[in-house]
Amino acid sequence: MDNAETAAESWSDPTYNELTRRGVRHVVYVPDAGLSRLIDRAVADDRVENVVLTTEQEGIGYLCGAWLGGDRGVLLMQSSGVGNCVNTLGLVQSGRFPFLALVTMRGEWAEFNPWQVPMGQATGRVLEAMGVIVQRADRPEEVAEIVAAAADHAFGGDQAVAVLLSQRLIGRKVWTQ
Repeated sequence: MDNAETAAESWSDPTYNELTRRGVRHVVYVPDAGLSRLIDRAVADDRVENVVLTTEQEGIGYLCGAWLGGDRGVLLMQSSGVGNCVNTLGLVQSGRFPFLALVTMRGEWAEFNPWQVPMGQATGRVLEAMGVIVQRADRPEEVAEIVAAAADHAFGGDQAVAVLLSQRLIGRKVWTQ
């Protein structure tokens, strides 16, 4: 196990435990390396439905349907996927659905790919413009608590909440050929 795996476990495992403790039974996602430990936990958990999406906005419709069926879920995605969700976030607001998303950030700390910067810099503002409450986690020791509070806010208060997981938390991206 390398340092990146150890760092991911330090926040991912307690975060996953907080999600399931709060009744999250659906984990929908577009695969992302920064979220891989959470995704692996969902795949290994027989109590949780995990769904691989072809695009992030599919997850919003899925989670609204899960809520109508009496279940709770979370959307896992990278900041670039937030741009794909803008129109569909209108469903969350119009239907007053609780909504929870965990978003790994690109386009900030130590970003090497200029393509990631514009959406990464706009992610929080785009979500807020669509009525989503945005919280941010920068340190491993704070992620589980912030996600637990976001889940309580979403499911207990019928709110749309996204937690941005900073690029510094996820780790420096390295270009390899």
